[in-house]
Amino acid sequence: MNTRQAEYILMIVREGSITSAAKKLNVSQPSLSQMVRNIETNYNIQLFDRTEIPMKLTYAGEKYVECARAVLAAEVNLENQLHDIRQESGGRLRLGISVQRAMLTLPLVLPRFTKQYPNVTLEITEAGSARLEEMLRYNEIDLLVAAIDSTSPRFKYTLIERETIGILAGKDAAIASRFESGTPVAIEEASHETFISLKPGHSLRVIQDQLFRKYGLHPHILLETDSLEVARRVTLASDVCMLCTDVFYDKTAPGVFLPLKDYTNNRHFYACSRKDEVLPRYAEDFIDAVRTALKGKDHNEY
Repeated sequence: MNTRQAEYILMIVREGSITSAAKKLNVSQPSLSQMVRNIETNYNIQLFDRTEIPMKLTYAGEKYVECARAVLAAEVNLENQLHDIRQESGGRLRLGISVQRAMLTLPLVLPRFTKQYPNVTLEITEAGSARLEEMLRYNEIDLLVAAIDSTSPRFKYTLIERETIGILAGKDAAIASRFESGTPVAIEEASHETFISLKPGHSLRVIQDQLFRKYGLHPHILLETDSLEVARRVTLASDVCMLCTDVFYDKTAPGVFLPLKDYTNNRHFYACSRKDEVLPRYAEDFIDAVRTALKGKDHNEY
């Protein structure tokens, strides 16, 4: 069944005769009659009881009409959805975001975004930034929002927030008694400390491993975790350290944050998409909403 057949059969039902329906449809009566016969032959049924005037549907005809109405409704629904997509007011956004950043930003962004774009379906993948970059590369997500290096020539990067890398130390860690929070220190100052580490797949883990190799450090790793929040909480509650960014340092919590001395950080909070794909307006507005939500905010409020 196609939409033309559905429309024509429903017009016959509405008018009660093929002749009247043909006039309404501005088609010839013989061609409309032939279309009905073709349908009946194809399905080996009769759609109408022609012994009555106006024409009545047979039971098979009633079932056909049910489907005809469903076909036309589906056509209207599809056109409405395609119209929304053409107007970029509806569609699907496959978002990849790091778990910790999702905790900080989504409660601030989603209420406004979903109100502005009620017809946009948001599919969220939470994972480590390295894994999310791979998903973006293979077109498994449309937009990546995470702390990453802006190094891939295949990606477009939009800076949302700059980050400072440092050592987060619990209040009972030895290094916390030697330096005040905010004091820049060399990574070697923590060579004898015990560390909490993120598992491979996180950009902070990549930076940590690079620094440890560069300076020949082999600190004891107490715990590896996929959760930055778990790592942060355990660190602040213990006499251990972790590599962290200033974004996740709560100045009201026990412990200290010591920015790394003589270290240039290229890992910042970016929105990232593929260069070969133009983002729809709602995706660009999502990026703007994230930037606006974080601008001038004290992350401790989150």
